[in-house]
Amino acid sequence: MRIRHIEVFHAIYTTGSVTKAAKKLYVSQPSVSKVLGHAEQQLGFKLFDRIKGRLTPTKEADLLFTEVDQIYHQLINIKAAAENIRNNEVGRISIAATPALGFDVIPSAYVKFTKNHVNINFNIQTIHSSKSLSHLHKHQSDFAVLFSPKSIFGITETVLGYGEMVAVYSKEFVSHEPQSFSLTELLQYPLVSIWDSGPLADLVWHQMQKANLRPKSKVKAQTYYVAVNMVRYGSGICIVDEFTARGQRSAQVGIAKLPEIPKFPIKSLNLDNKPLSNLSSKFIEQLTTELAELPR
Repeated sequence: MRIRHIEVFHAIYTTGSVTKAAKKLYVSQPSVSKVLGHAEQQLGFKLFDRIKGRLTPTKEADLLFTEVDQIYHQLINIKAAAENIRNNEVGRISIAATPALGFDVIPSAYVKFTKNHVNINFNIQTIHSSKSLSHLHKHQSDFAVLFSPKSIFGITETVLGYGEMVAVYSKEFVSHEPQSFSLTELLQYPLVSIWDSGPLADLVWHQMQKANLRPKSKVKAQTYYVAVNMVRYGSGICIVDEFTARGQRSAQVGIAKLPEIPKFPIKSLNLDNKPLSNLSSKFIEQLTTELAELPR
């Protein structure tokens, strides 16, 4: 099937009519019918039957659609990537970063960087690790900055620094305000769980298992800032990255170190076939400096 065959077949299959498919593709109905006929001729079987005025997919079409749907969405990604490449401007840095770095690290690095680079435009987006590969391939960002991402073929990664997991506790439950917790001590308090929230949660869970601990929780949060807010309102204690903890510090909560949990790497990621511009490389250097100068 040719690309136009795929577009027309997908449009008819998802809309159920030549008229709606033509509107979706911004072409005439005869043009859609002609392309459909040509596709069926090349394939050697019918794709649709007309039943009560509506085009109904044949069994062959149903079998073909799964593969066509994947290719169709890849075509959309290619078009989006081409659009982003065409609109790319000189003196522009596009960054995708884990949300926690948006509290302090990136804003501070941006202000310092732009003092010496006044004509640079920035596009800063937040992203989670699971979406980073698609984001980079669509050229929606020049590079991503993530916590402990998995190594991926075709992606260049650079370690910018390291972060720590900390305990954020409600002073209502932990009135003596400790500076550090052992994992065993921590589990004596009501716990807001974050076990399904990505690589950092996996790191914490691994250490729990290594210490032969079985944490229990009545409430689970998918995002760290929600977990911290749960604690702020008196839910007990949670384990989050230090950047989220500092960014949401308040009078109602305290922050304690967790010496048993190892530090995690903070990495920049970019496509192997799309080297970083000089400007992007310089801003990454600024981020590295910013992370190195954080209070510990």
